Amino acid sequence: MHIAVCDDNLDELSRISSLLEDYYREVDSSVTYEAFHNATDLIETMKTRQFDLLLLDILMPGVTGMDAAKEIRNTGSEIPIIFLTSSREYAVESYRVGATDYILKPACKDEIFPSISKQLARFTQEDMYLTLKTGSGIVKLPFSQIIYVEVINRSVQFVLTKGEVREAYGYLADYESDLLSYSYFLKPHRSYIVNLRQVTELNKKGFVTTIGKTVPVARDAFPNAKAVYMKYLLSPSERRTIL
Repeated sequence: MHIAVCDDNLDELSRISSLLEDYYREVDSSVTYEAFHNATDLIETMKTRQFDLLLLDILMPGVTGMDAAKEIRNTGSEIPIIFLTSSREYAVESYRVGATDYILKPACKDEIFPSISKQLARFTQEDMYLTLKTGSGIVKLPFSQIIYVEVINRSVQFVLTKGEVREAYGYLADYESDLLSYSYFLKPHRSYIVNLRQVTELNKKGFVTTIGKTVPVARDAFPNAKAVYMKYLLSPSERRTIL
């Protein structure tokens, strides 16, 4: 796993880099990193270099860490982001850009090591997938790429993170047991299954997804959908911010 760490304070950048060196020696030698002292250089480098995790300071002059995160998300990137900051006031905003963690400075081993290890485990774990029979053949469809599933008549449509739609002939029930065996998939309506990891908001109209599409929630299913979504957000293994 290759990490980018960005902080305009050179002393703090050196300290975080030292923690990453300790992680390399003490925990996992497969972890590497690059250090950046401004977000502009980081964003430019990301155009030609692959990173698997970002450690971003929020309060930086010019392009802030939050600005950088928004720009990165606007490109469609789902790279995990851990914010490192001296202020609690950006916790809610960090959730909106899908941050995986929010650590107050000065970060210590007890906080940053478990957070990195969680992302490393996800990085190294093979993504689960569905085997989908489409009109053009058989497709391997990773669960992580599914935003939601919708059935229209006998057409089951899988809407994916890159804007693609995969279509299979059949019923939603054909895929329910596989998808709903994972806590982050939910069936809020008889015609839909939604991936809670791809949801940004729950309102009266339904689940707002990362592509702006709202997945409806049946009226009698709303209390349960709200409870499941809150449980998901508060789960230590899934939550994206620490408030």
